[in-house]
Amino acid sequence: MQLSSKFYRGDKIVIASHNEGKINEFKTLLADYNFQIVTSNDVGIKDVKETGKSFQENSLIKVKSIPDKYIAISDDSGLSVNSLGGKPGIYSSRFQKNCGGWFEAMERIYSDVKRKKSKDFSAKFTCCLSIKFSKDLIFSYLGEVKGKIVWPPKGKNGFGYDPFFIPEGYEKTFAEMPHSDKIFIDHRSIALKKLIKLHLSDS
Repeated sequence: MQLSSKFYRGDKIVIASHNEGKINEFKTLLADYNFQIVTSNDVGIKDVKETGKSFQENSLIKVKSIPDKYIAISDDSGLSVNSLGGKPGIYSSRFQKNCGGWFEAMERIYSDVKRKKSKDFSAKFTCCLSIKFSKDLIFSYLGEVKGKIVWPPKGKNGFGYDPFFIPEGYEKTFAEMPHSDKIFIDHRSIALKKLIKLHLSDS
C-alpha cells in the first residue's frame, strides 16, 4: 500500500487516459524522469464517464478508476471562451463529438461568438491534473493559459483545439508551434510542474 505522497524516478506511473494525444504529451513531459509509463488500457481499465461539474471533479473520476496498487495521474482539460460564458469548458471533448469533429466544433464556436456581435475572442485553456498515491492520498493541480481564438484554424501540430488558439504573448497558434515547444508552455505543463515540484522525491 502506497502511504507516501512522494514518487521517485523509475516508478511505474499509470496515465489514466485513452486519449493518444494526451498520453503522448505526458510521455514527452515526463521523459526526463525515467518513469515506467503505462495507460488505463494497459491495466485493463475502460474509459470512464465524465460526470463531474468541474475540471477537478472529472480529473478525480479518472484517477480513481485506476486500482490502488498503482500511482496514477489523470488530466481533465478544455477550452473556455469568455464571450460564450466559458463554454465549451468541461464539455470541450463531448462538444466536438456532437459537432462531428474538431474542425466543425471550432467553426461552431467561432460562429457563435460572431453571432453575438462580440469582438471579444479571448479564451483560455484549463487543465486540472490529479495524482493518486492511494484512495486517501489524492492531490489536484490547476494550469491555465490565456489567449484568443482565431479563424481559420492554423497549423498541423498538436491536437484538439490547438489550431484555433493563440496564447498570450505569441503570434502563432499552438498547432503552428513545433510540438516540442508548445507542450512546455501549455496548460498541462503548467499543472505538471506544480505536481512534480511537490511530489517528486530527488532522494
